[in-house]
Formats: sequence, structure tokens, C-alpha cells
Amino acid sequence: MAYQRGSLKKVERKEGMTWVLRYRIKGKEQTPLVVGLVRDLPTEDKANVEVDRLGLRVRVNCTNPRTERVRFNQLAEYYLKVEFDPEVTASPKSENTKPILDHYVRDFLIAEWGDEIAEDIEPLEIQKWFNALHNKEEYGWTTVSKIRGIMNRIFKIGIIHKKVSKNPVEGLKTSAKTTYKAIKITPAQTLLILRSVMGNMLHFTLVFVVAATALRSSELLSLRWADILWEERKIRIVKSWKKTGVDGSTKTPSSERDVPMGRVLTHYLREWHKQTPYAKPTDFVFPSMNRSGRVPICSSVFCSDYLRPAAKAAGVPIPDGHRWGLHNLRHSLSNWLVNKAKENPKTVQGILGHSRIQTTLDLYTDEDLDEMIAAQDKFIDAVGFEKETVQ
Repeated sequence: MAYQRGSLKKVERKEGMTWVLRYRIKGKEQTPLVVGLVRDLPTEDKANVEVDRLGLRVRVNCTNPRTERVRFNQLAEYYLKVEFDPEVTASPKSENTKPILDHYVRDFLIAEWGDEIAEDIEPLEIQKWFNALHNKEEYGWTTVSKIRGIMNRIFKIGIIHKKVSKNPVEGLKTSAKTTYKAIKITPAQTLLILRSVMGNMLHFTLVFVVAATALRSSELLSLRWADILWEERKIRIVKSWKKTGVDGSTKTPSSERDVPMGRVLTHYLREWHKQTPYAKPTDFVFPSMNRSGRVPICSSVFCSDYLRPAAKAAGVPIPDGHRWGLHNLRHSLSNWLVNKAKENPKTVQGILGHSRIQTTLDLYTDEDLDEMIAAQDKFIDAVGFEKETVQ
């Protein structure tokens, strides 16, 4: 094969105008290799220097060019390293996310595409696979969308780090439909649940705190008594408990906040402080008794063994297999505050520690049937029909 230099060309990409090196193998046009952004390499001479620095012409003229091209499993493993490195990623993933991300990358993406040359994977084949995951293997669209997002990110990282030159996932679609709807409970049902766990002061206080403050489970578990600011009547949220068994940062910067502590909540926290065998400032507020207070209580075990049965006994309609736990108390408080108590949504956003008010309104509140009926009646009254005429 005759030595070829290839030809440089400027193309419009999402990142901006980009130099690419075009070349052929046996007369067939190949996927151009990314050289760099035009703003960084303003002249063709500088682009040529970058081509040589990256060894792209050596790659083009290899006897077997495919040996120089990265396979998807290599690209995916590289992504897993980069995504948790604060030196090269603007918003590195938290340690809590690592096992979940590993599962999606290795059990789905590498299992399906691992041996393929990353740049040879066709968009149509990926789209067919997404559809098959939902239609044949019966994964929910939310799961498939999560997989699509991760695969898209893998290729984006690959482009940034010059491992690949194109992203076949860009532009592909998955449905955002989800059948999941958080089950919310009424204040009356909350009272029945609290009464059912009153025999255990640890369990009672835990449920009361979440019901009254809407703390995330990870925020609740990380609490030490030093975080309860009695004189200031607030709970300081500055960390969260990770699945790896250590403290970590909160979910978002806005999750760091002071949570108000009213009179009744203060009373029950003080009562628990008097009774707990672990009452030092550095002790967990909700300790694991089985582990002698060295770690917090296991929230998943507590929910399955105590909270879920108590909710069912209180008349909460929880179908078998449906997620239900402490997070539902968070949803219930926010929904009630907005729809029934008519609190300012900005106030509720602050309680929940959301960075965006739209999250509070879209995901944590529902339309209120009574309010919708009242609004409908107002319009009908304005039209002029008398209510008495409707039997």
C-alpha cells in the first residue's frame, strides 16, 4: 500500500469547527480522524504538526489499521476511570454512584458491544438494541434511557480524550415514559404509621424526623448529635452517608442547608437523645444497635421490616413489588405543603434542598383533585349555570 498523507478538512461539530484527517483504505473512504479544534489550531500548518504529534499518519498507514483502533470495552473502561477523576472531569461522579454505573457499563454495554471496534458501531444497530431492550427483554424505558445516556457519555469522553472521532449515539432517541408514580400519604396515615412504631423510640423518632423535614435517607443516616443545633432550632445538613459505608458530600451543593426544627420535632429529638445509649456529639443520631452504634441503622432493612408493614396497616395502597420507603415521606410532605397548606414553592424547595424549583414542582407535587374541581366549578359559575339545576 502506497504511503498516504491523508487530507485535512474543517468540519462543523458540536464542539465547534474541527480539523479532521480524511484518508482511504483500498480506495474506500474511512471515518475521518479528529485532529483538534480550529480555534486551537488556526492554520493548516499547525494542524499538520498536531497530526504528526498524535501519530495519526502512522496509524493511517499501518498494515492493519484496525489494531490501532480502540474497542468499545477499552473505551468504556477508560470512561469509568475518567468519570471519577476530579482532575479531568468538571463534575466527577460520587462514590455512591460507582457500583450503579459499573453495573450499567459492564452488565449491559460491555456485554453487548465490548468486542466491537468503537468507531465501527452503527447508530441503527444501537437504536435496534435500545428498542429490543424494551420490547423483548422488557426493561422499562427509564432504564433504557439511562443506558443510552451512559453510552452517549462514553463516546463524548472518547472524543474529548481523542480515543474516537465520532459518537454514534448522538441523535438516537428513547422514550422518557415511566409507569412509576410515587405513592403519597395523608397526614392521617402518617399519624397511624407513627403510632404503630411508637414502641421503639429509635424507629418512631426516625420516621417523625423524615415526615417533618423531608430529609433524604442518606442525609438522615449521616446525622451526628453535633449536627442538631438545639439553641438555633435547626439541623445542619453538610454530608450524606454513602453505600460504601463512609460520609461523603451531599447530593448537590444546594443540598447543604439548615433544616428548621420546630417545637414538637425538638421535643421528640430531645426525648430520643435522653434514651439513646449513643448520645455523644460524634455519635450517630440513628445508630445501628446490632453494630454497637459504629454505623447508622440500615434504612433498607428498616423500611422492609417496619415502615412498609406499618404503611400497609395504615391503609396505604402499596402494590407488591412497588418501591416504597422513606423517600415517599419526602414526596408526601412536599405535596401536602404545596397543594394543601398553600406554602410558597420556594419555601418547599428550600426544605427539600433542591437546586431547581422545577424539580420540586414536577417530581414532588401532584395536581390536587379538590383544587381542580373547585377551579372547574369557578368557570362554570362564571358561565352562568346555576348549580341547583344539576341533579
